[in-house]
Amino acid sequence: MEKRKLGRSGLEFAPIAFGGNVFGWTADEATSHKLLDAFVDAGFSFVDTADVYSRWVPGNKGGESEAVIGNWLKKNPAKRDKVLIATKCGMDMPSVGQGLSPAHIKLSVDASLKRLNTDRIDLFQSHRDDKDTPQEETLATYGELIKAGKLRAIGASNFEAPRLAEAARISKEKGLPRYESLQPHYNLCERALFEGDLENECLKEEIGVIPYYSLASGFLSGKYRSEADVGSAKRGAGVKKYINPRGLGILEALDTVSKKTGSDPTQVALAWLLQRKSITAPIVSATSLAQLKDLVAAPAIKLDAESVATLDKASAPAS
Repeated sequence: MEKRKLGRSGLEFAPIAFGGNVFGWTADEATSHKLLDAFVDAGFSFVDTADVYSRWVPGNKGGESEAVIGNWLKKNPAKRDKVLIATKCGMDMPSVGQGLSPAHIKLSVDASLKRLNTDRIDLFQSHRDDKDTPQEETLATYGELIKAGKLRAIGASNFEAPRLAEAARISKEKGLPRYESLQPHYNLCERALFEGDLENECLKEEIGVIPYYSLASGFLSGKYRSEADVGSAKRGAGVKKYINPRGLGILEALDTVSKKTGSDPTQVALAWLLQRKSITAPIVSATSLAQLKDLVAAPAIKLDAESVATLDKASAPAS
């Protein structure tokens, strides 16, 4: 299977990342472990989570997803070298704090290592920008943690182009670790936030891109075509905003290309991402083995120029 490199970090993996936001939320621990086993057995290795997953669930306080992964690794120690674990800090953690100050990063890294039951984190990401902390301090702290062997590489999430460019400049000038990846909100429905200055910065600096919400909260699977379809879905609010003429036009284009390629809308939406020069691997989530089997088939689908043009036209951002 094709492997892709994450920036200049040397980290390589098959081009689908499993989003661990569902662990401890819509997938219980037993189901999560079965999904992780199946993901690795299918030849994939990149697992993405964050310290705050899933604090939004009543009764949770954050760290649940990392703990689920950690318990899986405890049961399967031989699989640690088969996976790349990515996590994040910076969002508000109850009784812990937020931001990218040296103290908070160090506290967060140690807490994540303990929950994940591992001695190193392959990719540690700044979950969101912290304009109250000088970027040099943040990057220098990451440098200390890399030297200590706790982290292998660092990435950014939800950064704007000017701040990502500033971080790249500081890394070069000060000889500090550089952000090897960016995790933006990007999919066929959400193109305007990433395309343009942010995408150009990633291409210029060879920053790997691992977009989240790759399927627009499930809308791009094609199973939500009216508000009645949404019903009581847990991600209903995230889906309803796409049920409009543009969104339905995107689904129509996905249907057309799906028939042509003998696949389904989910796989085509991911294949479209994978064929963009800037994208390293989309982050996807599954709560059943059937869903996972569908997702991991996407890298095998190759879209011709006509299919890409059909999708580009239907999803073009409003000018």
